[in-house]
Amino acid sequence: MSFDNRVLPMNLLAFDTSTEALSAAVLKGGALIAEENAAGGAQASSSLIPTLQALLARAQLHVDDLDAIVFGRGPGSFTGLRTACAVAQGFGFGANVPVLGIATLHAIAEEARHRAGANRVVAVLDARMHEVYTARYAFDGSRWQCESEIALVKPEALEVPRGWTLAGNAFGEFDAALPSHAARVEAMPTAAAMLRIAPQLIAAGHAEDASRAMPVYIRDKVAQTTEERAAARAASAKSQTQLQS
Repeated sequence: MSFDNRVLPMNLLAFDTSTEALSAAVLKGGALIAEENAAGGAQASSSLIPTLQALLARAQLHVDDLDAIVFGRGPGSFTGLRTACAVAQGFGFGANVPVLGIATLHAIAEEARHRAGANRVVAVLDARMHEVYTARYAFDGSRWQCESEIALVKPEALEVPRGWTLAGNAFGEFDAALPSHAARVEAMPTAAAMLRIAPQLIAAGHAEDASRAMPVYIRDKVAQTTEERAAARAASAKSQTQLQS
């Protein structure tokens, strides 16, 4: 797997829980060392921290050895985004390591480039309620540029310019409603995809203090449930406690 060698080799931990899948990976000295893809959803709040600890152990790294913690900041599942954000904050605070939030749609675009060579991508992510999250990304040969704001639309309202690739996880159920002329690539926001683009973003100064780790919500939700608030607090506290033990 190729990574950008024009920036200094880095040690990075990346994870995404924005969908029904949990994806995590470790970059050590600029090389992908360990990767795990598993069931996410409701399970992510309990399985994410053990998964990350196991990956770091396989890579023979401690959180203190990391240059940054990379997480999928959304859009996506409300609970999944809060889980990822809380764990990124907990690990970052506990080890004084900066964090980098990457848009899930950006990661989907990169996964489509890696899998199919797509360099102009309309990324889509199933948002439930017969809607999709979407944004356009163009690759200039060295870096991605976001060509539109992230939006929440009905599948039938999605616009895909001629020559652009439609990539994401919103096929199947929405297939008949999506533009038929566009090439399609099944792609998820994987941790490996985030690690391919993170070093360049970090070198450009986009990593920040753990206190600024925030999810991106596109669809409004009035309030968290009591259980969701408790789960987010527990995830952050658990990650800090385990780092100190």
